[in-house]
Amino acid sequence: MNPADPSSHSIRASHALLDLEQFLPYRLSVLSNRVSGNIAKLYGDRYGLAIPEWRVITILALYPGSSASEVSDRTAMDKVAVSRAVARLLERGFIKRETHGDDRRRSVLALSAAGFEVYETIAPLVIEITRKLMSVLSEEEEQMLEKLILRLAGDGLQRMDEG
Repeated sequence: MNPADPSSHSIRASHALLDLEQFLPYRLSVLSNRVSGNIAKLYGDRYGLAIPEWRVITILALYPGSSASEVSDRTAMDKVAVSRAVARLLERGFIKRETHGDDRRRSVLALSAAGFEVYETIAPLVIEITRKLMSVLSEEEEQMLEKLILRLAGDGLQRMDEG
């Protein structure tokens, strides 16, 4: 498209334009990436962990005995990203994999002692960073934000899925 060509403007005007700066998914993604990036410095500098690895550690701290598939579901991360993170964490000794009781085909994951140490060191720092982020909101705004997130994650996503 040539900006000097007047006919290119009519083509542009006849198509719907998406203002990315006002597009909610984009704005949420940018905010999430910036917050996650700040937090990632904590565990990245200390332990050489990437964001997916930290998320796996956090999920396993809360839900020990989860499968990789369950971790993927809880984090909304791609199964390949979870699989790679799990492989790196196993290699570094931060998690352990065991066969699930009766079903020998199903493996479950849990933090090792080293993984718990990482979690217990980093989690309080992450909580403090989150507290600082949220400190710009009043208590009412924070409650409203929580309500809105829950609503979008529930009813909003359901409507999107309905088409």
